Amino acid sequence: MEYNFKEIEAKWQSRWRADKTYKVETDPSRPKFYVLDMFPYPSGAGLHVGHPLGYIASDIYSRYKRLKGFNVLHPMGYDAFGLPAEQYAIQTGQHPAVTTEQNIARYREQLDKIGFSFDWDREVRTCDPGYYKWTQWAFLEMFSHWYDRSKQQARPVAELTAAFETSGTEGLDAACTTEMHFTAAEWNAKSEREKEQILQNYRLAFRADTQVNWCPKLGTVLANDEVHDGLSVRGGYPVEQKRMKQWLLRVTAYAQRMLDGLDKLEWSDSLKEIQRNWIGRSEGAQVFFDIENSDRKLEIFTTRPDTIFGVTFMVIAPEHEWVGELTTPENKAAVEEYICQAKRRSERERIAETKRVSGVATGSYAVNPFTGKAIPIYISDYVLAGYGTGAIMAVPAHDSRDWAFARHFGLEIVPVVEGGDIEKESYDAKTGKVINSDFLNGMDVKEAIQVMFAEVEKRGLGKKLVNYRLRDAIFSRQRYWGEPFPVYYKDGMPYMIDESCLPLELPEVAKFLPTETGEPPLGHASKCAWDTTRPTRWRRTNCRWSCRPSRISAPRPRANRRWPASRDGRRPRAAPTNCRRCPDSPDRRPTTSATWTRTTTRRSSGKRRTSTGATSTSTWAASSTPRAT
Repeated sequence: MEYNFKEIEAKWQSRWRADKTYKVETDPSRPKFYVLDMFPYPSGAGLHVGHPLGYIASDIYSRYKRLKGFNVLHPMGYDAFGLPAEQYAIQTGQHPAVTTEQNIARYREQLDKIGFSFDWDREVRTCDPGYYKWTQWAFLEMFSHWYDRSKQQARPVAELTAAFETSGTEGLDAACTTEMHFTAAEWNAKSEREKEQILQNYRLAFRADTQVNWCPKLGTVLANDEVHDGLSVRGGYPVEQKRMKQWLLRVTAYAQRMLDGLDKLEWSDSLKEIQRNWIGRSEGAQVFFDIENSDRKLEIFTTRPDTIFGVTFMVIAPEHEWVGELTTPENKAAVEEYICQAKRRSERERIAETKRVSGVATGSYAVNPFTGKAIPIYISDYVLAGYGTGAIMAVPAHDSRDWAFARHFGLEIVPVVEGGDIEKESYDAKTGKVINSDFLNGMDVKEAIQVMFAEVEKRGLGKKLVNYRLRDAIFSRQRYWGEPFPVYYKDGMPYMIDESCLPLELPEVAKFLPTETGEPPLGHASKCAWDTTRPTRWRRTNCRWSCRPSRISAPRPRANRRWPASRDGRRPRAAPTNCRRCPDSPDRRPTTSATWTRTTTRRSSGKRRTSTGATSTSTWAASSTPRAT
């Protein structure tokens, strides 16, 4: 008998849908089991072979657990925000909400044909205000907390400010961007703006200047995996390294807790080791090198302080903030040319190309604190600004990249660990007897490291500390089609909107094309201000550029709201507006906040009440973590 799969599959899938076979209800009598798949991005191409490859395996396991008596929750959803939908919208003039809805319908049809046991009543769409209300709420919570290392937990910022008011930073053990020291009197004398600038140094969600992959043509920041050979994967446009102000999450505060927690997970040893390497805990020394003819000191972090006697040059990243200051006039042209070349290479490329040697001398010299010798300072792209301090002490005799650099530029190579032939290659051993190192001579490497930790602190050159390869996660906005940040700005500083106003939704622009001046689509929305006096409402304010408010529909109060479509189905409901983007922002770069006007209608009076709000339109931008150089 022939198996008519089309007829049989259609019959039983119809039965499953009608009976809601996979709908999950709370049942205390049965043990719970949760199976979560990675949500797909709903592209126009539909499912590819990699989707069912993973989903079939998890579906088999879900069915097995059901048969074993477990109450299995197996939901599905869509990671629906993203740059591809926005690019397609720009090309066609269609709103990304429309194309996303169409793509989701196609994905659902394909997933249903395969016959997965998903509970579709629990479907998640990341572009749904009913969903991102809670990610916005999480952002508010992170903004209003700091990390207390002494308690190993996040605490309300109100506790931090109370501590500052009574004792300043004395006795404080907080995760922070930069170590700060001030008294209670100094804190209490500061303005509101100055206090917020300090709090940004401690908040779990904060703004800071950081190095990113910037694509001028796309008008947005890209993740490392969105860049290949200096070009954007989407569109093939040039990408450059640029220092920009971004929102970040202080995940580095949790590095040690994540390491400790790995021991409690039922994962394979190999997977745990991958996670440990990703977090990258290392013990080392922070050391400051004097710079000739300057009051500056160049900070480095090293896990091998025993090799300081072998330091013959230093290297800083092309993005280091002191590049301009350290570059002498005669070297300026060469340095500027090199920096332009480095901007076109992603961090991933710079890390991977270990055999490529490039660099340029700044013309300045540092002083080796133990030998007293003047050592040249170079710029090279094998040093990353985002890892450590963005500067290294180079020990060419015992590091392969330093050795290749020294040979290329004819720099001195001084061995400080016995063994190897430095004429042929570096001797990267972590054991052996120390030589050419004054009071360390004759010690083995492990002993010498501990002696140097103490000596560095004794001489006031730095201190022993723990460093992590893990970096804070960058939030970077897509130009429009992304989750809004619940933020407004006052005197250039960020403030959170009231929780009762969530979800803060995207402005519904009338034209999904760049403005006449080349601004991204968000430029079609009005530029106004958030009402801080009545945070649960919106108010109308025109900026000095006389922006006209958009006529935008008010949000509906119910959860899981879908994007409304106009009668022709081409774009969500929004009346036309041709307002240009206003430059009255605290930061006019494309990665900062945009604001708009929201209009509500009071039917009883027939009068329209217009009001305004502010936020940053942003999405996640993953940042991969480099290996140590």
